[in-house]
Amino acid sequence: MGDRDEVYFQARNLRKTWQSEEQRLQVDFSLDLQAGEMVALLGPSGCGKSTVLRLIAGLLTPDVEDGQESPVLRLEGRSLLPVPPGKRQIGMVFQQPSLFPHLRTDDNVAYGLRCQGMGRAESRRQAMALLEGFGMKDFARRRPESLSGGEAQRVSLARTLIVRPKLILFDEPLSALDAPLRRRLAQDIRRMQGEFDFAGIFVTHDIEEAQLVADRIVRMEADRSIASS
Repeated sequence: MGDRDEVYFQARNLRKTWQSEEQRLQVDFSLDLQAGEMVALLGPSGCGKSTVLRLIAGLLTPDVEDGQESPVLRLEGRSLLPVPPGKRQIGMVFQQPSLFPHLRTDDNVAYGLRCQGMGRAESRRQAMALLEGFGMKDFARRRPESLSGGEAQRVSLARTLIVRPKLILFDEPLSALDAPLRRRLAQDIRRMQGEFDFAGIFVTHDIEEAQLVADRIVRMEADRSIASS
């Protein structure tokens, strides 16, 4: 765990521009994040919140233009820009859980550990411990199609957490759920963040959700370059 006063994650000059028939979207993003800190990106649809996450994850490449400062993306002092998405040690939780339909809940959660070479017995043991923390121990043998939306999102979060990523990106993971369930899961995420001490960036358009989850809120607006540190 790093010093709380030092910069754990740094993004500078992450730019992306699209031109469609309807509108021109421009993102110019900068952010400093401390170890163990959760920041919420709050703004309306179309303001570039998800684009920012994809730039950080490596699913999109920042624009580089003559005469402008070069993009910077660092995690624990290491540049991420030349690193492929799968090697960045960044986890991502999406709006739709996208669980493997042929695997049971415990095997879905254990999947990342199995990919790292851990044996089936130990990976399942760790998956069960994490499921218990989410109050889902009794769901371990169930298939994804039998889970509710909230249950599936808990499994998705557990699957992300189990490999201990250095940074977790949340792309509106609660927006498909009803309001009471969103509040409960936001509280669960906040609790698990305290337990696992991970750094995170949480995208939402809901101010109450942002306040429940985050240490700090960064507001984004449509059709405007944004920057925060």
